[in-house]
Amino acid sequence: MKKAEFIAAVAEKAGLTKKDTESVVDAALEVTKECLVNGDSISFIGFGSFDVATRAAREGKVPGTDKTYKSPATNVVKFKVGKQLKDAVAASKKIKKK
Repeated sequence: MKKAEFIAAVAEKAGLTKKDTESVVDAALEVTKECLVNGDSISFIGFGSFDVATRAAREGKVPGTDKTYKSPATNVVKFKVGKQLKDAVAASKKIKKK
């Protein structure tokens, strides 16, 4: 589902216009980004939580060669799925094959 499809679905469920819904979705995404950039976590009970973790620097190897490279330490976003969402997806009969 693309952003426009998501906005249309939320607008229909909420009984709002697509324009108003787009503003709300954009604002929610911006607040989410700001929180994560500040190192805060965001939790939605039953849905999941977004956290920032630090991935340590490491040395990697290029496949098929003996060359190595150094990967610097970096911050990454992690998502932990909530129980209600996990159970709902597991019970779903609609499985897409890629």
